[in-house]
Formats: sequence, structure tokens, C-alpha cells
Amino acid sequence: MRVCVVVPVRDDGALLDACLRSLARQTRVPDEVIVVDNGSTDDTVEVALRHGARVVAEAEVGIAAAASTGYDAAAGVGAEAGAPAPADLIGRVDADSVLPRTWVADLLGTLVDEPDVLAVSTNARFYDAPVGVERLLSALYVGAYHLVIGAALAHWPLFGSTMMMRRTAWLDVRDEVHRHETLLHDDMDLALHLGDRQLAGRGRIAYRRDVVTGISARPLDPGNAPWLRTYRALHSFTVHGTDGLPWSRWLRADPAGVFTRLGWAPSVVVDARAAVADGVAPVSVGTRAGAGSGRGGARGPAADVAPHEERQRQPGQQRAEAARGEVADRVVVADEDRRVDEGVARPLAHLPQGAGRQAERDRQQD
Repeated sequence: MRVCVVVPVRDDGALLDACLRSLARQTRVPDEVIVVDNGSTDDTVEVALRHGARVVAEAEVGIAAAASTGYDAAAGVGAEAGAPAPADLIGRVDADSVLPRTWVADLLGTLVDEPDVLAVSTNARFYDAPVGVERLLSALYVGAYHLVIGAALAHWPLFGSTMMMRRTAWLDVRDEVHRHETLLHDDMDLALHLGDRQLAGRGRIAYRRDVVTGISARPLDPGNAPWLRTYRALHSFTVHGTDGLPWSRWLRADPAGVFTRLGWAPSVVVDARAAVADGVAPVSVGTRAGAGSGRGGARGPAADVAPHEERQRQPGQQRAEAARGEVADRVVVADEDRRVDEGVARPLAHLPQGAGRQAERDRQQD
């Protein structure tokens, strides 16, 4: 499978150097690295070209716009003649990410071995936090992110510093994501849209706790406006309307079937395993009982084979679709056996206390 890694960056040439070195030293080297220059005024472009990355410019300043442009380039959207072949899998890291040597191989393995996984992200640890407390700070920050955001999503979140998704997953949501919003977190936004597919029984988001990526502790710097990061997190949910409300997502997830038995489920819920055992396609046709759930609604087989542009013509409205000769506006497939990638986080003994030291060590080894 062809793997492309996208790195959105703006004025981060020094850290980008260490990031690209870690990508070059992978046991399974990515087929292509795309650096999205989001209006840099430093040597970001020069660093990217020196490492052999393809540089794509995005004039609209904002991480959501830059990341989306990179995903489009990796997926071959609007590609001209002679452009590189589209990637099957699209990785995403930040300029300050320092990846373990098996990062590509590990995430590739998850997506190959588990066909229902739409996207996968990993654990992370600060490499430049104060000595002696870096593990504690990492556990608090990264752990809180996965627990709090995951609880709000009703499934695993995505962590933009270390993640990979299928090209087909991106093409399915590229017209829905809020790529022009600057006051949200693009990885949370992407997780919400891909998570809508999970809540509808059409795949899932996975988490590799055993794969640990090095990241900068810059988010903990008071000068980086922690209050703004919190606002962006809240806005990442509220911008989706009802679909982004935690109670609505848990109602749709209904992991134990409690809401369904109480009659609170917004639609007919089918046990996919029982349906398959009976030789019936694991979908059910029903009419939603509550108010519109917007773009998070599931789609039946007829919609899955429809052209992408046709499916996304009205992303904010419920789409009527045909299934078994009847019209359905809501399909939810229950999958109570969703597996979670578990493991014990291993220490990043090979990571230095700063990206600058990583670059220096690499130069000496070269």
C-alpha cells in the first residue's frame, strides 16, 4: 500500500528538520512526505526540500486549511498529469513530532490487519519537558486528552501529532470538515466526522497506546494561550450543532443497548452480528424518532456506492436513501464487539530532551 505522510507547518523549520529525519529513519519509509507550507517566513521550505519532501503551499493561514490541503494532495484530489500516484494511507504529524522508528510500520499494520479501522492515532510523550516530570506531564496532558475528548465523542479521538487514515475515509468526509474554520482543532473536527461513521456502524477509530510518539511540550507554555486551546476544543464540538453534543453521540452509540430498551434511541438499532448469522445484510430501515441529527446520519448500501459528489451535495441535511425498496432516513448498525488497541506504553529512551539535540545526534550519526 502506498503511504504518504502530511506535515502542515508554519515557521517551524528547526523542529521540522528533526521530524523529517525521524521519518527518513523509519523501518518502513513512507512513499512520500508532503510538507504544507502555511505562509512560512523562515527556512521551512528549504528544510523540506533538503529532505526530499514535496512542498504544497496553502495561503489561507490556519491548521485546518493546511491539513486539508495536504490530505487532498496525498489523496490525488485535483491532481494534474504527472503528479505522484494517490496514497492509499495518509499519515499526519506535526512539525514538532519525533517518530519512533516503527511508526509507519505499526500504523500501516493496524490499517491492513483491521479493515474496519478508518483511522488510527497513537500515544505521545513530551521530549522537552523538565527532566523528572516529563512522564507525569505527558500522562496528564495526553491522557486527559484521550479520556476527556474521547468521552465527549463517545469513541477514541484522533491526535493530529500522530495519526494515519485511509484515503477512502478522507474522501468520504473532505466536503464536511470545517477546513476554513480557524477557531477549532482540526483533528477533533476530523474525529467528529469519521466518528459519525463509527456511530453508524461503518468503521471505527482505533488507538495504539503501545506506539509512543515524541512531541514538544509547547502546549503547556502559558504564552501559547491555554484558554484559547480550550475555547477551540469547545468550538470543535459546538460548530457541529446537535451532532457534536456528547449526550447525542452517546445516544447514537448506545454501547449497552440501554437507550434502545428504554425507547430513547433516535433510530432502529440492529445487532450486526445476529443479522450476519441469519444471512441478512446488517442494516435496518427505520424512521428517526427525534429531531435531525444532521451530517452524522448513517447511510445505507445505496449511498455507499453513489458518487462522492452526489452523497455530499447536502452534507448538513438528512439524506433519504433506498434500501430493500423502502426509503430510509436513518440507519444505525450496532457493533458491540468494537475492539480497542491496548498495550503498555513503552518509554522513549531513544528520544533526547529536545528536538535540537535530536538533530545534532542525527548529524553525528550521519
